[in-house]
Amino acid sequence: MERIDTRRGFMGRLARDQRGNTIAIMAAAMFPLAGLVGGGVDMSRLYLVKTRLQQACDAGALAGRKAMAAGAWTTGDNNGSTEDQAKKMFAANFAQGQYGSGTLIRAYEENDGVVTGSATVAVPMTVMKVFGMQERSVSVDCTAKMEIPNTDVMFVLDVTGSMSSGNKIGGLKSAVKCFYEALVRVNTTEVCGNDPSATTANTTAQIRLGFVPYSVNVNVGKLLPNDFLADQWTYESRSYGWDGVTYDSANSSTNWTYVSGRVVTDSRYEIPGTSCPANTTSSSDVTSPTTTTTAPDGTITSTYTVTRTTNGVEYELTDNGSRWSRKYYCQKSTYTNYTEKQVNTTVKTPHYEYTYGPRTLNVSALKAGGSSWNDTVPLDVGTAGAITNVRWDGCIEERHTYKNTDGTPGDEWSPVPAEALDMDIDLVPSGATPYNSYWGPLLNRASWARYQWNYSNCTNSGRTAATVKTSCNASNVSASCPTEARKLSVYNTAGPLESYINSLTVEGNTYHDIGMLWGARLLSPTGIFASENAFTPAGRAIHRHLIFMTDGDTNTSGTDYSAYGMNYYSRRQSQTNLSDTQMDNMNNARTAALCAAIRNKNITLWVISYGSGVGTATETRLEACASPGRYYKASDGAALISRFRQIASEISELRLTQ
Repeated sequence: MERIDTRRGFMGRLARDQRGNTIAIMAAAMFPLAGLVGGGVDMSRLYLVKTRLQQACDAGALAGRKAMAAGAWTTGDNNGSTEDQAKKMFAANFAQGQYGSGTLIRAYEENDGVVTGSATVAVPMTVMKVFGMQERSVSVDCTAKMEIPNTDVMFVLDVTGSMSSGNKIGGLKSAVKCFYEALVRVNTTEVCGNDPSATTANTTAQIRLGFVPYSVNVNVGKLLPNDFLADQWTYESRSYGWDGVTYDSANSSTNWTYVSGRVVTDSRYEIPGTSCPANTTSSSDVTSPTTTTTAPDGTITSTYTVTRTTNGVEYELTDNGSRWSRKYYCQKSTYTNYTEKQVNTTVKTPHYEYTYGPRTLNVSALKAGGSSWNDTVPLDVGTAGAITNVRWDGCIEERHTYKNTDGTPGDEWSPVPAEALDMDIDLVPSGATPYNSYWGPLLNRASWARYQWNYSNCTNSGRTAATVKTSCNASNVSASCPTEARKLSVYNTAGPLESYINSLTVEGNTYHDIGMLWGARLLSPTGIFASENAFTPAGRAIHRHLIFMTDGDTNTSGTDYSAYGMNYYSRRQSQTNLSDTQMDNMNNARTAALCAAIRNKNITLWVISYGSGVGTATETRLEACASPGRYYKASDGAALISRFRQIASEISELRLTQ
């Protein structure tokens, strides 16, 4: 009988039985699965912490760079420094212990206008502690700097006489240089604080600066092409000539004195007899001249016809040559153009004098072709009408404007009258407009005020009577022509910019409208320089800013030679003579209209009142002129530098970089 091994059979069956295997597998996989799930949970926490840490680092860097603006980087905790503000912004976004994190270390520093930061935090593990992993360190870096978009900035700068007070012009020059440092990040000779180290611009953006210094006038003429200025222009000027009167000390007797020769014309004529008339051989035998003319200097030219006759006989062959006949002739000589001079027994003086008033002069000789100009034009306005090379400094007279008729010219500029071509920012001069759209050269050395102008430096001239006061040349009165304006240009190095800014001088009264007008014209992307201003050479868009700075109220005068001629005489803006107050009101209204037009062209208009010379009413107008939130006050040079640097910072775009 065979014996069956029951154990072997049980074990075999058990080995072959698959029921309950899942439990064993699960038990065996528990530890690896716990590690996988725990790792996922802890990695998610690490990712969340790193994301929030990066955001906090970035926010702190941006806050620190914004607080720094165009100024210096300052250090210290809990003292309001730029470093302190960066750290506080970091803390507002990532607090100590957030997400169960451990020790947090953060730091910020600045170099050449770039703020860099770093942060490190320990993140304790949760599930992974089971596997001996206690914590992991998470670190991030961040950088923030001011980057400039393609930008055009036009400065309209008050350089009137009041800017010399307290050396305000010096403060202005420093402020512009510091603006340049803050915007372009190129060092100048000015000590601005936190000066950049670069001597050459390092930016991919196009940054251009332009300048319009203004007082009574603006110096923009030589920036224009020849075609934009008229060939003839009307000035308050003078002409010189004989007035048709010769003055004697007495009406005394005269005599005739032979002065110059004569012309003899011979002819002959037949007479019916054998004798000719008696001869007449000299002018003394003639009782009166045939014609008489008097020159301005008193010389009288008389023309006589004098006959001298001579008998003569000629024989003519007639009847086919068989007979001779005798005929009598007289020879006649006519003497003409005897020039005589009437001489007084006493003194005779012809009178030449100047005639003052509007004269249309040919100024086309200033044009040298294209956009080139000559500096002088020959005109007959010199002493005794002599041709004089009249110098042109570059200031212009404005084109056609609206002429006030009711004596209150301050209420007619909202809206701007269609007739006021001078207030049109974009109009390109042409012959197609109903009024003259061209500009003219301002020639103060060819312009003369008439005798009514009671100026102490007017001299008596012309007739000898001391009561006849004739003229003042406009070069002796208020014909201020400031430093030449500059079109928008790239200044990659500081030298050319500093040279120009240092050349600014101060003189004259304050006409805000002419400065604002030409600042807009030189900046506009749709006007006379559209081909240069519309886009960058690569066809990209440009951000545009106009910075208008003044130190005082509007200050006009009827005795100024402005862009509208001699105000008292020319009267291009009003039919009547305006008081200084009326002219101020008109200028303020025109300036306000120009401010609105500039803002409507998508140009950011920054306005700064400088010093203590700006009245309350003017400050109100200036604030209304500026784009919203873009009006500033600066009490002195240091404050002006700060404001200019602040504007440069706000023009820049704050960006994060990697």
